[in-house]
Amino acid sequence: MRPNRRTLLAGMAAASVVPVPVHAALDPVPAIGMGTWITFDVGNDSAIRDARVDVLRAFFEAGGRLVDSSPMYGSAEDVLGYCLKRIPDVPLYAASKVWLPSVDLGDEQMEASRALWGIPRFDLMQVHNLLAYEGHIETLRAMKAAGQVRRIGITTSHGRRHGRFAEIMQQDDSLDSVQFTYNIDDREAEARLLPIAAERGLSVIINRPFQRGALISKLRGKPLPEWAGEIGVTSWPQFLLKWVISHPAVTIAIPATSNVAHMRENMAVLNTPMPDAAMRAKMADWVSAL
Repeated sequence: MRPNRRTLLAGMAAASVVPVPVHAALDPVPAIGMGTWITFDVGNDSAIRDARVDVLRAFFEAGGRLVDSSPMYGSAEDVLGYCLKRIPDVPLYAASKVWLPSVDLGDEQMEASRALWGIPRFDLMQVHNLLAYEGHIETLRAMKAAGQVRRIGITTSHGRRHGRFAEIMQQDDSLDSVQFTYNIDDREAEARLLPIAAERGLSVIINRPFQRGALISKLRGKPLPEWAGEIGVTSWPQFLLKWVISHPAVTIAIPATSNVAHMRENMAVLNTPMPDAAMRAKMADWVSAL
């Protein structure tokens, strides 16, 4: 049975624990990961679940590793476990979150997530949207010291809580990773979060790179600029993803999709040239002018 939070904290105080290096980055992972919000929340429909198996298989076949989910994503973690059983021995980097106002129940929620995924442990566990951050981060520090998770972090989304998020990034030396929203239309993270992450040596996971599809809808039907071919871009989703992951402080973006062809299209950006700072500015100006 997995120790609860009180046992972990007591053991950490009593035992001599080899410290984990501060700001240890995520293990090397390709710069495109996979999100599961909405797309994997498909309930018990076996046909739809099997379609998600195909999506996940395409992700791994294209070199993907990091899959991100959360207990707040409905049936997504259960569906992930279903999929992983059908494509075993993949190089999964498993990332989930703790999301409860009750800190004492956090370890139970994380254990339930682990069981749903069907994995020995999570590679990354994050305090979701800073809910009860002060208590949950203590639990995560203890779990990391005990080898029950490999990395720990915090998340936010929709451009919320940036002030508090920045304070924690600057003050909490135990963090390995941060996750927040950043895309070509929502660049608030450039003001504080991305510079702090670079300064502190934190890994950065970007959610909502497509604004939950709103950016793709906005650009649908508009021609790509002729110079997009210089960086191997053949579609707007690739254009948007390449702009995000080419920021020097960004480690990985986690778009979500339920379509195998779209997954392959997303992953293809890893095999073509990345834009430099001048090209990124040109890309942002082009989209802004549309």
